[in-house]
This record gives sequence, C-alpha cells and structure tokens, in this order.
Amino acid sequence: MANPNKQRGLTLIELIVATTILLILSGMAVPLARVTIKRQREKELRAALWQLRDGIDRYNDAASRNAFQTKVGSEGYPPDLDTLVNGVDVAGKKLKFLRRIPIDPMTGGTDWGLRSMQDDPASDSWDGNNVFDVYTKSTGTALDGTKYKDW
Repeated sequence: MANPNKQRGLTLIELIVATTILLILSGMAVPLARVTIKRQREKELRAALWQLRDGIDRYNDAASRNAFQTKVGSEGYPPDLDTLVNGVDVAGKKLKFLRRIPIDPMTGGTDWGLRSMQDDPASDSWDGNNVFDVYTKSTGTALDGTKYKDW
C-alpha cells in the first residue's frame, strides 16, 4: 500500500529543466518567424514591382500603337504613376492600366522611387520627364544579400 503522507509534484530542478527547454525552443522559433515574415514581404515586393512595371509597359505599348497622344520627349512612357490609375482618354473612353498604386511592403506607403528614360540607371533622383522604371525606397538588404532598391 502506498504511503498516504508522500506528496506528489515536481521538484525545483525539474521545473528549471522544463523552463530551460521551453526557452531554448522559443528562442529558435523567433528567428525562424522573422525570416518567414521577411520572405513574405519580399514576395509582396516582387509582385508589386511586377504589377507597376506591367502597367508601365502596357501604357508604352498603347502609346507605341498611337492609341493616344503622348508628350514629346516622353518616349511613350507615362508622366507619373497616377496616370496609370486615372487612365487616358481614348475615343471618349478611359483606358486604365492599374486599378491602384500598390503599397510598398518594405516602406508601408505608395511612395515609390521613379526613373525616367533619361536618368542614369544607378541614380536615385528622378528628372520628372516620364516613368520608365520603379524601385522601392527601402534601404534594406534582402535575404539573398542584394539591396531592395536594386530589384
């Protein structure tokens, strides 16, 4: 027969060991979660850049087909990103190229860096002539070691 006066429970050493194991496991989970979140933001950035560049290319294709008049010296590229959203009048109808300007997941805003045909590809300043390319204004580094603004 068991001794009824014997108490059951965990010793202090068992509690310390269990707590240590939990701390080690949670310490390994936090960096993994950070990498997963960063990877997801990078995926969203690639999608947003693709969407913007596709809108710019579709505008340029339509301008090349003379679907509408463009400003001289613009090389058929849009004057700004808002033109892609607001559209261009073509025979009484609006021809739109984007539904909205996507949010930059790295900066949290819709303020994208712009480059025109006349700009130096490595330049961070836009001369305001046309929008040939877009980039993020984030100064961060991707998981593969490249700068986000170079994507």
